[in-house]
Amino acid sequence: MITPLDYFRYCLIPLVLFFPTMAGAEMKTRIVEYRQGDTVLQGFLAYDTAGPARKPGVLVVHEWTGLGPYVKNRAEQLARLGYVAFAADIYGKGVRPNNPKDAAATATLYKTDRNLLRERVKAALEELRHQGNTDPGRIAAIGYCFGGTTVLELARSGADIKGIVSFHGGLDTPSPQDAKNIRAKVLVLHGADDPFVTSEQVKSFEDEMRGGNVDWQLVKYSKAVHSFTNPDAGNDNSKGAAYNAEADRRSWEEMKSFFNEIF
Repeated sequence: MITPLDYFRYCLIPLVLFFPTMAGAEMKTRIVEYRQGDTVLQGFLAYDTAGPARKPGVLVVHEWTGLGPYVKNRAEQLARLGYVAFAADIYGKGVRPNNPKDAAATATLYKTDRNLLRERVKAALEELRHQGNTDPGRIAAIGYCFGGTTVLELARSGADIKGIVSFHGGLDTPSPQDAKNIRAKVLVLHGADDPFVTSEQVKSFEDEMRGGNVDWQLVKYSKAVHSFTNPDAGNDNSKGAAYNAEADRRSWEEMKSFFNEIF
């Protein structure tokens, strides 16, 4: 017969064994300087010390305003899920546009030079790959708006990664034939009413993926426009960019399910 004291002992032993690991777990973040050619870049690394010594890595690419609080917060969310998250810096150290005019001009520099865009994001991928706690065989990339365009170009470059996820990103490319290079699985999370990505661009993207024999998914969210994951976008759909809490929640869950599959 098990006495109350025995029951206490049986319960206590597993807790004692488990608790030191949990107590020692800690979120770590730091700024990481790296380079692409002669350009100094400044990314943001986040990971949790709990779990295995090597974890899957997730590259996170910012919106048109450059690396800022929003993407850093997403990196920390990913770290809490058990990933090593590295928020890339596509623009360069200190280049952080603070108004729509400058952001559009800076983003356009890279959208019109896809080779440079690819080189910048590949530099970030290599930085993540060489982090000591990243499992180099299990890496994915996600991006928001401009970042969605960027991770799609990373895939088109033939990068050796498991998957990419675009959140309300641009789908156009000057080199649709490069879809044949794609080795990653592709997940596009798209606002069904996004005025900045035309139905023609969506159709062209679908044709591109089929032509490249890519393993791809496209999920559309009703009543969602551009920037639907970002609370700072406001709530006025008539402006073309607005937050949609339901689409934000659903797309994050879709990403997590996708990661469970590819990792």
